[in-house]
Amino acid sequence: MGAYRGRFAPSPTGDLHFGSLVAALGSWLFARHAGGQWLLRVEDLDPPREVAGAADRQLAALAAFGLVSDAPVLRQSTRDAHYRSALESLLASGRAFECHCSRSDLAATGGIHRQCVAGARRRDPSIRLGVPTGTRLAFDDAVQGRVVQRVDREVGDFVLRRADGYWAYQLAVVVDDAAQVITDVVRGADLLDSVPRQVLLQRALGLPTPRYAHLPLVVDAHGRKLSKSLATLPVDGRAPLPALRAAWQVLGQVPLRLSGAAPVSKWLHAAVDGFDPARIPSGPQPLPTAGVSA
Repeated sequence: MGAYRGRFAPSPTGDLHFGSLVAALGSWLFARHAGGQWLLRVEDLDPPREVAGAADRQLAALAAFGLVSDAPVLRQSTRDAHYRSALESLLASGRAFECHCSRSDLAATGGIHRQCVAGARRRDPSIRLGVPTGTRLAFDDAVQGRVVQRVDREVGDFVLRRADGYWAYQLAVVVDDAAQVITDVVRGADLLDSVPRQVLLQRALGLPTPRYAHLPLVVDAHGRKLSKSLATLPVDGRAPLPALRAAWQVLGQVPLRLSGAAPVSKWLHAAVDGFDPARIPSGPQPLPTAGVSA
């Protein structure tokens, strides 16, 4: 796999919230614990959902928390030619195909595509990766343990380019992880079920498969993850230490013995020394009552 290279890849759909900070800090700690590099990527592939200026505000907030990329930030909006090349390769090999089905066409199967609806035609078909019947994929996650998915039954043939012409997350993330030579993907557990699809794409494109670690989600008092909760408020980069301590708590780590006025750089240095990946919980964690506005 080579030297450790991790990454954090937020979507610019809003300002950085506490759940995203946990994922960013966790991925940064894994990289620094391994003596490796940590990269940033802006996943700006869905213009209708993006918030103007959010990407720059997210990067500025991360910098305020001391989390700065070790390489130039990659923006997916500049990567169209690379995704197109990968898609053409999959079409040429017969692994990908045009799909004329609409969401309503797939309603009877819960949205899972196994074969196209007879006679369905549209001017703007999506492109899907064909998943052979019986496809079962298993992998070991550094936090969640052994994960097994029957991809054909649980996911089906999945979209690579949407009917509206935008690139699907699964294709873009696989192409970019390979381009950035990412050896380890550390992110939130809400993306755990995406791994089998990404591994199938990596194999189809002849790309390496990184190691995976999926961190616990932060949930509000009603059990909703923060991105879907009224508790989703931006973290305050002007006062980084309380939020960093709260994120450290969510990651299950032993409290650091530092004064409350310690600079961020000193706190991060101590965090790397004290970080124990084995302590990270696998299940959802409640939003801490201290250090996070909600």
